[in-house]
Parts: sequence; structure tokens; C-alpha cells
Amino acid sequence: MRKLLILFLAMALSAGLSAVSFAEILGSVHDFSRSTWSGGQICLPCHAPHNVATPVIPPLWNHAVTTATYTVYDSPTLDAGPLGQPSGSTLLCLSCHDGTVAVDSFGGAIGSTFISGPSNLGTDLSNDHPISFTYDTALATADGGLWDPVTTNVTIGSGGFSKTGTIQNVMLQNDQLQCASCHDVHNDFVAGGIGGDPLLLISKLSSEICLTCHNK
Repeated sequence: MRKLLILFLAMALSAGLSAVSFAEILGSVHDFSRSTWSGGQICLPCHAPHNVATPVIPPLWNHAVTTATYTVYDSPTLDAGPLGQPSGSTLLCLSCHDGTVAVDSFGGAIGSTFISGPSNLGTDLSNDHPISFTYDTALATADGGLWDPVTTNVTIGSGGFSKTGTIQNVMLQNDQLQCASCHDVHNDFVAGGIGGDPLLLISKLSSEICLTCHNK
């Protein structure tokens, strides 16, 4: 039954949240089944098959959603700006990683376990890669230092968990760059991640992950 639930939620995530998730959460850093507050559940802290918490957000989102206001990245060389507030699946990631919502706030409960250390990004995102912006041919042309996401092919993932296609098809969500464009929330790729970094979809060795989008 648990395997069926995991498969169901994985399919829902693939359809409703991310074009790049490979849904291999068992044993990953987001496998909370060994945390006392999870009740031994793997999926429930983020997803529920029935009676999800409100507001109802695909894919059957069960975790409290942050209402924080963020200081976003800005630069005179940013052709995608000025940036708005984080949106889409990135807002779901920040619902733990901004440190304002407890990790165990799910199913309508108010938790008390907050994320800490480098994983807590806070609400000041001005020193982080810009996020939740439209990355399209027009931006690539205006910038001059970005690959055209419509025509540029990439391979993300590793081994049996890899996908190949255009940047637009396998990395973007509704043509926007989100956290899940570079990170797979469901997968550590077992042996330390790609390029030794957990959750990365593309190796950081030789700056490969940067050069996937940046034409330098």
C-alpha cells in the first residue's frame, strides 16, 4: 500500500508541480519517516491523498505555505528584473526553507520544528540566484549571455534517473525558473548526489550547472 501511495503522489507531483522530479524520495534528505513528528510517514508532511490542508495546491499539498515577504535579488545587469515575489513550486520549497514555517506544520497542525543551518535561507534572497522569473527566447536574446531555452538541449539527472530535452521542457515550469529547475526535492541520487552535491540535477563540477543556462 505504501508503495502505491508513493507512486500515486509521484505521478501527481510530476503532473502538477515539476517537470523534472524523479520521485525517489526513500532515503533522501526529504525522507522524514524517521523523524518523531512524522508518525513514520514519508509523504504526508508534504502531500496527502485525501483531505489536504487548505489552501488546496497541486500536487495535493499538505504542508503550511509561507506568507512571508521576501527581499529578492536585484542587479543592474539583470535583464529578467525587476523580480517579483517567489511563486509556483518555489513558494512550496520556501515553506520550510525560509525558516518562518515549522517543518512539522502539516495537515492543519502548527509545528515547532524549524529548519536550521545553511538550509535556512531566511527571507532575504538578495544574495541567492534569482528565482521565479520567465526564462524564454526573448530574455535570452536581450541578455546575450543565456542559451535559448527553446532550442538548447540538456541532460539532467543521473543514470536511470535522467531526462534529456530542451531547457524549456525539462527544467522550467510554465517557462519560469524555479528551485526545482536545478534541484530534485525527491532524490539525493544515493551516492552523494551529482557532482558530490545532494539534490542537484546537474553537476557543479567545472561549473556545468551554471553553463547549462549561461552562455559564457
